[in-house]
Amino acid sequence: MSGHSKWANIKHKKAAKDSKRGKVFTRIAKEITIGAKEGGGDPDMNPRLRLAIQNAKSVNMPAENIKRAVQKGTGEIEGVSYEEITYEGYGPAGVAIMADVLTDNKNRAVAEIRYIFSKLGGNMGEVGCVSWMFSRTGLILIPNEKVDEDTLMEKALDAGATDVQSDEEYFQIYTAPGNLNEVQENLAKAGYTVESSEITALPQTYVPVEGKDAEKLVRLLNALEDSDDVQKVYSNADISDEAMAAIDE
Repeated sequence: MSGHSKWANIKHKKAAKDSKRGKVFTRIAKEITIGAKEGGGDPDMNPRLRLAIQNAKSVNMPAENIKRAVQKGTGEIEGVSYEEITYEGYGPAGVAIMADVLTDNKNRAVAEIRYIFSKLGGNMGEVGCVSWMFSRTGLILIPNEKVDEDTLMEKALDAGATDVQSDEEYFQIYTAPGNLNEVQENLAKAGYTVESSEITALPQTYVPVEGKDAEKLVRLLNALEDSDDVQKVYSNADISDEAMAAIDE
């Protein structure tokens, strides 16, 4: 799996998200609503809903917001109907990009995503054009402060994790998608602070990107992230810490 560059990108995007808390709440509320619609309003019986609520609590989303999102999904109160779509394409330097979308207007969403790709140096492709380059996996982040790596690795692997990696800030615990909730809950019970837990998409290979291409790519990825209909954005770009720092300056 990837090393420093992937996490530089994730932290860069996370900082952008954290500065827009209202947008974060909106995205999580959508996930709660569609989770409740698909599997019912009881998080104990609905792993997807349980994960969404856990993530809502991790960003201090008010309990009333969580309750209202669940009720919209179960039909207790009126709400919109969301459709899940993944759009695929290419960015500068041939980087593969996927955008997971939850939208109540597919025509609006596809038009906006296509516009963002074309305006910022990318090309939106057909379904399946890049998804084969990624694998869906569970990902848990645990801050590495005052955490013994060997002990965490033992407990994570015993709980069903497939891999444990680390950088200067986090331990990254990888799981099969279906095991994410079980591993996360076992680690929380063991006393670990879980900062986030999600199903993500990991590239099988990476494309090195530097200089102007890196700048263009980050603008494209950030524009996709800022779209109201987009939940998550993935790419197989390998941008070094140094290149990312230069972009941030």
